[in-house]
Amino acid sequence: MKRPVYILGISCFYHDAAAALLKDGKIIAAAHEERFTRIRHDQSFPEKSVQFCLDYAGIEAGEFNAVAFYDKPFLKFERLLTTYVETWPRGVFSFLPAMREWLTKKLWIKSLIYDELPEYEGEIYYPEHHVSHAASAFLPSPFNRAAILTMDGVGEWATATKGLGDGTNMKLTHEITFPHSLGLLYSAFTYYLGFKVNSAEYKVMGLAPYGKPKYAKKILDDMIEVKLDGSFKMNMKYFAYPYALKMTSEAFDDFFGASPRPLGFKPTQEEMDIAASIQAVTDEIMVRMARDLYKTYKVPNLTMAGGVALNCVSNGKILTKTPMKNLFVQPAAGDAGGSVGAALYVYHQLRAKREGRREEKHWAWETCNLGPEFSNTEILKSLRQKRLKFKRLARGELVKKTVQLIKDQAVVGWFQGRMEFGPRALGNRSILADARNAENQKRVNLAIKFRESFRPFAPVVIEEKTREWFEASWADPYMLTVAQVKKKGIPAVTHVDNSARIQTVNRNQNPLYYDVVKEFGKQTGVPVLINTSFNRRGEPIVCTPEDALMCFLGTNMDYLVMAPFILDKKDMPMRLINKAKNMKFAGD
Repeated sequence: MKRPVYILGISCFYHDAAAALLKDGKIIAAAHEERFTRIRHDQSFPEKSVQFCLDYAGIEAGEFNAVAFYDKPFLKFERLLTTYVETWPRGVFSFLPAMREWLTKKLWIKSLIYDELPEYEGEIYYPEHHVSHAASAFLPSPFNRAAILTMDGVGEWATATKGLGDGTNMKLTHEITFPHSLGLLYSAFTYYLGFKVNSAEYKVMGLAPYGKPKYAKKILDDMIEVKLDGSFKMNMKYFAYPYALKMTSEAFDDFFGASPRPLGFKPTQEEMDIAASIQAVTDEIMVRMARDLYKTYKVPNLTMAGGVALNCVSNGKILTKTPMKNLFVQPAAGDAGGSVGAALYVYHQLRAKREGRREEKHWAWETCNLGPEFSNTEILKSLRQKRLKFKRLARGELVKKTVQLIKDQAVVGWFQGRMEFGPRALGNRSILADARNAENQKRVNLAIKFRESFRPFAPVVIEEKTREWFEASWADPYMLTVAQVKKKGIPAVTHVDNSARIQTVNRNQNPLYYDVVKEFGKQTGVPVLINTSFNRRGEPIVCTPEDALMCFLGTNMDYLVMAPFILDKKDMPMRLINKAKNMKFAGD
């Protein structure tokens, strides 16, 4: 019997560390380190994620055929040194801590991997950062031939690449290099508006519809020069990130006539207009790039990865304003997904060249539910340890009970199956509520998620009803596009500009989740629910039954379903509720 080929992919040391495991070219396990450590955006070596992958496959580290790291540390270090030399002495205060970090840890990836995996003695590969992104998008996509677009803050030198994928071959033909970066431009505005860089860019996207893009032309005239093909060059006098521990310069402040807002600043109309302006600029660049890719390759399929590919608004514009008909955005499009891309690249490209043969392309991304799963026995153990009252329901009863609770305006924590890989909760670690009730938007934001009231919620809709409710001719199981809402009646998920960040679901993808949404539609005529991630503000999405219980107890959620079990908040002991509400987690 032929021995399976196992390849481990690793990403870490910037943000969102993760590990992923391939078995004969198929993604079988992947997880963010933050879900285990409970440290939001944990960037440390993904020790627990690697162990999860090993446990899931039932193998030892010595059985890996290869390990792939998602970028080239020495090339990234070269960019860092070059930048500091070119900007000296302005960068001295950021240079010293950066050198300490690089010289003591980040340069020695090979030694670290061998130390962490003492049984492994094989090769370690280092695809370039944007090659890992490109591979993570194209190789597991449903297309045999597709254009490729990657865009983020910065890898080694590249900040964006364009190219073509054909079979298992990828050719990246164009790149934009540091310091010119759409990802860093967006992060500069995130910083300026009082949000946290590398974690809160989505807040700028959520704030934008409340404003008007009155600064967009000014930005395009003076801050960034954009060509017809979407390539661009930034006016670096406005930006301090190449040399300082901040994103923007005094010239940026002068541009808008005020200093950066402090963290936690409550946005006014001015901040909303600035957010709308940078979102409009981002949309324009992404649309131009997609149009140019179609013009170059005459292929209507586009695959995308990199942090900017998580901008759902721009993704929606690509599908409605360009000739691209089909879009696949890798569900863990940021750095975490680089672990998958690095492993896939090694499997399809490097092994094929070395062994003189080429593998068939695997349609590997059938689901992003690639994380830990917990048996009924394990869930029951957690419930009994805390002496909690619960009911166990048969599958059909559980669906009908959950639907009735949501109809009665309960907010339900929903925990089942394998944890999602990527930043979105997609029906396995979710909070569900009635999208028909406008009050649920504020209620869930303020009383359960403890986050800003302007933040929109996403709708989940059964796939066959998507076109009835949204102006979307596409399915989006990973919640990565925005579409206009067609029908009235779902105010809790309809943003101020009549848009919604949609998730579609069919029965093959997630049977139990699908049945709940479908049954709700059958009883109400509205096959749409609020779906938001099962966590509190600043906390990673829950992973274990213990995580789910503490989040449920510590918030104003009404019920918790940990299939097949259901818990009523009214039956929970007050001592545990108080403990959970006062509990500190690693991200605090």
